[in-house]
Amino acid sequence: MGHLDETDRAIIAHLQYNGRMPLTDIAAELGISEGTVRRRVKQLMDDGVLQIVAIVEPQFLGWNAAAMIGVTVQAGQVDAVANQIAQFPEVSYLFMASGEFDLFVEVFCRDREHLVSFLNQKLQQIPGIQRTQTFMILKMYKLSYRWGEAEPPRVGHSAPIYLEEFVDS
Repeated sequence: MGHLDETDRAIIAHLQYNGRMPLTDIAAELGISEGTVRRRVKQLMDDGVLQIVAIVEPQFLGWNAAAMIGVTVQAGQVDAVANQIAQFPEVSYLFMASGEFDLFVEVFCRDREHLVSFLNQKLQQIPGIQRTQTFMILKMYKLSYRWGEAEPPRVGHSAPIYLEEFVDS
């Protein structure tokens, strides 16, 4: 699937705010049939455009050491190194960037000892990595999986949950 039309985008926007929203409600709001919404959601999922998942804040599962790690890689090795890093269960987010670091790796570990073990026994053992720099995440101010054209639901719909509601003051 190469192009999303307005209906696909509207369906996605609704699901970004409530992944459990009944398809009948989405259909009613968009003025289309439930069958159309169901077919489009299935197609979006089959095409790898859309995933509907449960997202749990890591600290509630005991993952209390979060970090962003900048990785410098030998020339020509970025894809091979990235493929290896992507296999680690601690890695939640991995991307190539321009600038000082070739890759950025977001990791969630149980505690600082687990993080040190991850760095020394896993990450820094990958051939092609020249250096790493670890940035501990001390406090998260915003974590969102809503981007693109998603807008807050209209009055009368279930309110979105923001991370700020869970952060200690």
